[in-house]
Amino acid sequence: MSLPRGLEGTVGGAPRGGWGSAPTVAAVCAAAVLAAWSLGRTLWDGLAQPGIALAFGVLIAAGELLRREPARGAGPGPAPGERESAPLGAAGALAYALLGEAGGGPTTHGVPQTVSVVVAAVLVGLVPHLALGRGPALSHLARRVLTAGFAATCFQPLYHTGTLARWGVDGRLYPLLLIGLLALTTLCDAVLAAALARARTGWPYGPLLRDELRALLGIGTAICATGVVISLATAVAGLWALPVCALPLLLTQFAFRRFAAVRATCRQTIASLARATEIAGCTPPGHARRVAGLSRAVGRELGLREGDLDVLEYAALMHDIGQLSLLDPVPAGATAPLPPPEQRRIALLGGAVVRQTGVPAEVAVIVERQADPYRDQPLTARIVRTVNAYEDLARQAGGPGGPLRALERLRLSTAHEYDPGVVEVLARVLAAAGRRDVTGR
Repeated sequence: MSLPRGLEGTVGGAPRGGWGSAPTVAAVCAAAVLAAWSLGRTLWDGLAQPGIALAFGVLIAAGELLRREPARGAGPGPAPGERESAPLGAAGALAYALLGEAGGGPTTHGVPQTVSVVVAAVLVGLVPHLALGRGPALSHLARRVLTAGFAATCFQPLYHTGTLARWGVDGRLYPLLLIGLLALTTLCDAVLAAALARARTGWPYGPLLRDELRALLGIGTAICATGVVISLATAVAGLWALPVCALPLLLTQFAFRRFAAVRATCRQTIASLARATEIAGCTPPGHARRVAGLSRAVGRELGLREGDLDVLEYAALMHDIGQLSLLDPVPAGATAPLPPPEQRRIALLGGAVVRQTGVPAEVAVIVERQADPYRDQPLTARIVRTVNAYEDLARQAGGPGGPLRALERLRLSTAHEYDPGVVEVLARVLAAAGRRDVTGR
């Protein structure tokens, strides 16, 4: 039994690629219109203070050039919860949008030039990535343009018309104003990112927005702080402040890249360990991967946060690891027909093995409690239990109607064996994947 085409290609259960949804098209069109208008105005009016524009353009282009690529096969990507892959470029764009002075003198660039410099710099920085066929999605470019345009629109007119001075926020309150504008900008960007992810994947908007907002406490805070520091330092020290202020964020980006690589290696190691049951003939080929893919999709639909989804995925990959202790493999790896004491013994042995792998303790708990009554299980364990049973039943039934018969058998067993809420969410996930299979979206 294989996953529906809508769930293939990712452990996370979301289709990769695609930007043809209405919200994505609207965002791309809005960004294109803003970029075209800004470039036209800049060409018509001429480039103000080209030295400053060039310096910030180089900073933004360097940030895009050093952008990190999402780990392949490590989850749904580009997908909800994907964090800013070019923090230095984002910080540089926001700093230029909120730049009022440089070296003690006032700046004269406005909203059109800000957007034009950001667009040109981003495109220049992405040329090597595009040449290697790994450029970002159009939604990334649209977000960068719209975010820079929003920040510049909020700040530039107020500063250059003297409104800030009349309001009395051009002194000690000025840094607080910049922080507030950046917080508002990143909040709007998070709302937009969650909306684009919802349109692309069909996942619930609430959990997506929650993950984006949670990310603001991490890399989002670093980007905002760097943008404010660059803007304030440039106003006093001039353009020499750019490399000095950008260096800490750049070092942080490299450190995070190493952390992401270690995390991806850990995920691959767990996936390889899960294949031990297949190599030993205890479970059918691809069983663990299919259960992990569907489990993560069901968990996402139920609103689990990103960290809980990772734990759920690890547990689903290793839920059968206890079968390696059996002298005789269970036929087709299906443990449901076994007596409850034997099921519990296999689950406890599996949990003991999982605890030796160094993964979070919650993963072992999910594996150990697979044989408990579902009402006593945590939600993540209920998900793995239900999806595992569905995969076994669908494979045993075979034929085009196998998945439907498997779901029907699960529904008939919701009184004692499976959580009815999880079963219905699983049915919705499979139905949505089937619609994507038919429509290609």
